[in-house]
Amino acid sequence: MPTIVPKSELHRRAVQWISEHRPEKCDAACLKKLLEEAAMRFNMSPLDAEFLQRFYAEDRSKVK
Repeated sequence: MPTIVPKSELHRRAVQWISEHRPEKCDAACLKKLLEEAAMRFNMSPLDAEFLQRFYAEDRSKVK
């Protein structure tokens, strides 16, 4: 029987997974691949996947 996970927990787990698997020098293509993998791995809706994209887009803009 599948377990229902609240969206906030799903987002936290996905961000944690990406952080653990993201190499230090990760370009846009590398990040896109990780985001797609996380969306599939955590069974995220398109809206949830878009949240991850925005989250990391804001993260990249702060680095510049």
